[in-house]
Amino acid sequence: MVNDSRTTGGPLPETAGPLAAGGLHGARADATVADVAVAGTAVTGTAVADSADDGDPADRLDVSVVMPCLNEAESVGVCVRKALAGLAAAGVVGEVVVVDNGSTDGSAAVATAAGARVVAESRRGYGNAYLAGFAAAHGRFLVMGDSDDTYDFADLGALLAPLRAGRADYVLGSRFAGEILPGAMPWLHRYVGNPLLTGILNRLFDVRSSDAHSGMRAFTKDAYRRMRLRCEGMELASELVIAARRAELRIEEVPITYHPRVGASKLHSLRDGWRHLRFMLLLAPRHLFVLPGLVLFGLGTAGQLALLPGSLDVGFHRLDLHFSVLFALIAILGWQLVLLGVFADVHNHAAGWQERRRWPLTSIHRRFTLERGLAAGGILFTVGFAIDCVILARWLANSMGPLNELRPALLAMSLMVLGAQTAFGSFFLRLVTAGPSGGHRRAGWAPATGPAVSAAATGASPSAVSPSSASPADPPPADPPPAARPVAAEPGDDAAAGDRAPGPVGAPGPVGTPTPDGGAGPATRTGPESHENDEDAAFLAAPAPVLGGIPAHQH
Repeated sequence: MVNDSRTTGGPLPETAGPLAAGGLHGARADATVADVAVAGTAVTGTAVADSADDGDPADRLDVSVVMPCLNEAESVGVCVRKALAGLAAAGVVGEVVVVDNGSTDGSAAVATAAGARVVAESRRGYGNAYLAGFAAAHGRFLVMGDSDDTYDFADLGALLAPLRAGRADYVLGSRFAGEILPGAMPWLHRYVGNPLLTGILNRLFDVRSSDAHSGMRAFTKDAYRRMRLRCEGMELASELVIAARRAELRIEEVPITYHPRVGASKLHSLRDGWRHLRFMLLLAPRHLFVLPGLVLFGLGTAGQLALLPGSLDVGFHRLDLHFSVLFALIAILGWQLVLLGVFADVHNHAAGWQERRRWPLTSIHRRFTLERGLAAGGILFTVGFAIDCVILARWLANSMGPLNELRPALLAMSLMVLGAQTAFGSFFLRLVTAGPSGGHRRAGWAPATGPAVSAAATGASPSAVSPSSASPADPPPADPPPAARPVAAEPGDDAAAGDRAPGPVGAPGPVGTPTPDGGAGPATRTGPESHENDEDAAFLAAPAPVLGGIPAHQH
């Protein structure tokens, strides 16, 4: 049985680990033999008889240390023993969960012998492995770290202190604020890759992190649920920081020591760096599309207006007709980027990637209606067409002879193209936000649910549907079994950093899809009254997050 990393609150995934090896560890001096026996069986997933006295042994766990593992037989046992020692030194009751991501070197057996609980996750990927471990963990606090001996698990106390004191929900172990031992990090990663990617992440998402891609972090179980993590590959490291900011978690950083790894590295500098950058850019359409588009649009428009009377001498060069053509191209390209940015922002929110909107996206969504977009597009197109009519009149007045009106003709062409883009773009934006009838969700369509829809599907009247059949107490549908979710590994992915091929799990979930904490999203409003009466107010509404979405590697 393979663990499904997206399932929460369901059956425990398949685990391995003898009770005597210490599946449950900590510094509880008052634990009895019965306590340990019951707790051990719970940790290994064996059925336990109901006991009013003992309760659920998983509730006694303070910390779960989660480690992904792919062919780390040389180091995983050392990491597990260090983590167990760190739990004891910190005075907490905890467990070590090693997620075997398809190892072929006996790593799972080594981890089990060292005292870990092993969870199998067949879907390759750094993110998949961690999400499987988080879903299987029992502790109130979750600690994550690689199993290659680069992080010192013996010093868990410093990482857990802010969580235990109630000062933070999320703690990041910063290598750059601490110490990086010689040989632990390549020069390219230390002085170029990590600082550059961290700086970009800080700028795009308004965070203040000194080491956004550190592999050692800790957070509460509640914080994990609020972050709604779903990246399946290396992008999870970036998503953790972004999601913590989006969920408004209390964040602290503590310095840690970074050690040389044991065994060969599975990172690919350029490929993995590009994946992080790609993920961040596609989550930030304001910076990727809108702001560059506004700059180009403003430059192109100003240049065309400046050259409309004639050539312009700028001292070192005379700008003439060729620059008018260039400025027309820049203006059209800039406006196209702005429209793409608005569409991308709507798509991200519909797919559940709900980053905070900032100017100008807030203004666009607050003021946009289809009618206003059509009016703006119509005005631009009409002005351009009027300029062309004037040029035509001059040509006819000149007996259709030679005519030197290229600059105003270029301006007219630009205005007409911009007007057409605006009008048709407004139709598309209306379609993806409200639908043809105005009855869709605010930022993406989701099928309506409820008695009325059931009645329509069966041909019965709405009153014929029993209220009890749609009772909110009914449990949400269970996730599909792993066997129903086909996986195709990408060529060359031989490490835990690999991607999972697109599959059904990548599809956006409908409204009402079970959330990670076991709840369900709000019901979809249907009918034209949901948007037609007040489109401006509808645009201010934010969509509910969905558990599904687009896998990071498809971004």
